[in-house]
Amino acid sequence: MNLKKFLNEEQDPKAVEKLLGRINSLLTSQEFVEYIAVQKKPVLNLSPDCIALTNRRIIFCRPKNFGLSMDFQDYSWIDVADCHIKEGIIGSTFMMRTVRNFTNMMDYLPKAQARKLYQYAQEIEEQMRGVRREKDLESRKASAGGVTVNNTTPIIAQPQLPSQPLLIENEDPFALLQKLKGFTENGIISPEEFEEKKNEILSRV
Repeated sequence: MNLKKFLNEEQDPKAVEKLLGRINSLLTSQEFVEYIAVQKKPVLNLSPDCIALTNRRIIFCRPKNFGLSMDFQDYSWIDVADCHIKEGIIGSTFMMRTVRNFTNMMDYLPKAQARKLYQYAQEIEEQMRGVRREKDLESRKASAGGVTVNNTTPIIAQPQLPSQPLLIENEDPFALLQKLKGFTENGIISPEEFEEKKNEILSRV
């Protein structure tokens, strides 16, 4: 892996090299590291914390046992709600919040590196918001029963209402009843409507 690619903002070369050596075993198929930010505390720190951004996730890397082991906390981009940076006198703090309101942060990051983290995170966030909107829309459609599977959903034809009025005042009442019965059998009017109209006709006989 090209180490120089990750040293453009004066990252500690030893920290980057050590991190890449450990993180390569964590990468999935088609996943690659995009950026690495290395913590720079005002005191001597032989094993600084780092943040690695890949095309699929944010990985917080915190060395333990004098750098002999490392803690990894990773968050898939689809689960990241937003990222922020807060610039102080000595370095910046990078903060991340997931869609489930879980937060993680790292302080004492050089300002140039924190800005790069933020810039890349903003670009990915925008893409992920679009993905989440699509998924949300799909799940809403599914819950509303509006999903068509392979376009095989049967189309039920709605009965067409007759363009002429059902009842004509001077028509023979018994002929009208026959007509209404036919409408009911064909599903044009409901049995309840048939009863209502029948009573109306018989009241005029």
